[in-house]
Amino acid sequence: MTAVFADSYYFLALINEHDHDHERVVAIAKTLRTPMVTTEFVLLEVADGLAAERWRSGIRSFVQLLRHLPSVQIIPVSTELFDAGIALYTDRPDKEWSLTDCISFTVMHQHKLTEALTHDHHFRQAGFRTLL
Repeated sequence: MTAVFADSYYFLALINEHDHDHERVVAIAKTLRTPMVTTEFVLLEVADGLAAERWRSGIRSFVQLLRHLPSVQIIPVSTELFDAGIALYTDRPDKEWSLTDCISFTVMHQHKLTEALTHDHHFRQAGFRTLL
């Protein structure tokens, strides 16, 4: 079974009940039977997005939950992955892709993933199918 890539957009909407995509993402999460791949870079971005005091205490347990789900693979931070992301980031000055997105695209290519749990149009620009 082919996995899907989980972007910070997905996790932020899943966690934040005030997010405009929260209900749709929760419905998708309840029916998702496909393995997920994400990165520690994405989880860093999620934590940054939830830095307000009301969210901070839950981030550790959220990450621990993800780490214990057999259907979720979290790609660790590495110098090689960071450098590959930087290479894509600097090779595409015509795009406004974030470094985290470039790292995500690199992982998606490495794992032969074509779909991402995101609404971020940058994934479509990079040739991937977005599922939100």
